[in-house]
Amino acid sequence: QVQLVESGGGLVQPGGSLRLSCAASGLSFSYYAMAWFRQAPGKEHEIVAAVSWSGDSILYAEFVKGRFTIARDDAEKTVFLQMNSLKPEDTAVYYCAARSGGTRRSRDEYTYWGQGTQVTVSS
Repeated sequence: QVQLVESGGGLVQPGGSLRLSCAASGLSFSYYAMAWFRQAPGKEHEIVAAVSWSGDSILYAEFVKGRFTIARDDAEKTVFLQMNSLKPEDTAVYYCAARSGGTRRSRDEYTYWGQGTQVTVSS
């Protein structure tokens, strides 16, 4: 049974930082591209960042370039999202997702999903 478990969300002030983690089990992690999506209230899921199975291909949404960094640790079967310079508009539930093969921007391309972790940016 595949499980993706996110952690690290919380309440942070504008300009602050958070580091999200997603621990995977039940899949051959090193063969999967991993991604972070987010969903704000009343909005659709949107891609935040994704990293290929090999780690040599990374994509970011335009709105997070220069602020967020995605990284994977295959030994720990974990993918991270370091979020810096957070803004109120980054408030959302952040989801981890996995797919076999390369990175994609569409949520429909991802097979496995976590339950999400809430990130709230507010003063």
